[in-house]
Amino acid sequence: MARFFRNREAGKGFAPGSLIFIGNKKIEKIRIRVIDFTTDELKETEPQDLPGIGKYKEPASVSWINIDGLHDTQKIEEIGKIFDLHPLLLEDMVNTTQRPKVEEYDNCLFIVMKMLRYDEEKEMILSEQISIVLGKNYLLTFQERVGDVFEPVRERIRKQKGRIRKNGCDYLAYAILDTLVDNYMYLITHIGDRIEELEDNILKASSEETLEKISKYKREISYIRKTIRPTRELITSLPKLESEFLKNSIVPFLKDLLDLITQVSEAVETYREILADQLNIYNSNVSNKMNDVMKVLTIFAAIFIPLTFLAGIYGTNFEYLPELHFRYSYYIFLGIMLLIAGGMVRFFRKKGWL
Repeated sequence: MARFFRNREAGKGFAPGSLIFIGNKKIEKIRIRVIDFTTDELKETEPQDLPGIGKYKEPASVSWINIDGLHDTQKIEEIGKIFDLHPLLLEDMVNTTQRPKVEEYDNCLFIVMKMLRYDEEKEMILSEQISIVLGKNYLLTFQERVGDVFEPVRERIRKQKGRIRKNGCDYLAYAILDTLVDNYMYLITHIGDRIEELEDNILKASSEETLEKISKYKREISYIRKTIRPTRELITSLPKLESEFLKNSIVPFLKDLLDLITQVSEAVETYREILADQLNIYNSNVSNKMNDVMKVLTIFAAIFIPLTFLAGIYGTNFEYLPELHFRYSYYIFLGIMLLIAGGMVRFFRKKGWL
């Protein structure tokens, strides 16, 4: 399964604004959840019919409408008609290969983000596209599947924690973005701990398993980096938009969010450099081990060179050789060879070569 670049063959040749779902179907049926609240009241519902969500378009309260599932383009188009969403916005929404970005339309602000999660079984990071449509009194969030990191935000709304019930949709949008970025930091920390543990193993022993882990973590860090870099650009641009959908009171929070995504980006680059250093250390260890083996083999070869020379001379078939017929020639010859070998070993040790 391609993670870095997905196949976009399904959308080839269609006119701009055409709703063509590009991605993997992750749930069978679209699910809609609504949280409608004011400072004093809270209502949570799961509308079964799409026309029923039209009443949340311009209420006096704040309405958070979450849609799980993007594969049913007919229903997405119907939602777009209810909230008067631009066709290009809807096209980007159902195209799960979108790069994180922010676009302003006449009646809303459109934000595309990526939700990352670590699959312990597969030991890899998976992503899900999150589309956020910020209106004046409503917030639409579109996800690919049921299950997300937004439950803490819902709990804050239910328990009236912090200022979330006292502010508008722009603050709710900030809270969702903040939760996504916090999750990025959690993932980086989770993988970073494993990367740092791996460094100790590299110093102790360099095995093929260690190389596989380095390669795996390099791939996962690159995947996170692919998401973090455009996300940082997105969050950097938000305080500068001067949009009617973002009040001045929200700007300090967005700047704080920029500090957080900057930390995440720096952590990604740090661990990327650490993995590069670990790979260099691994290659150095392998090279050093190979050099040690070659050094020992070279020393043995060097010892046997003079011994082979002597054996070659006295192994010839000439009849008249010095000491050839001496009674103890064989033992004297072996003794000389042992002395030469021992002398060379002592010399190599004195030089620190052995």
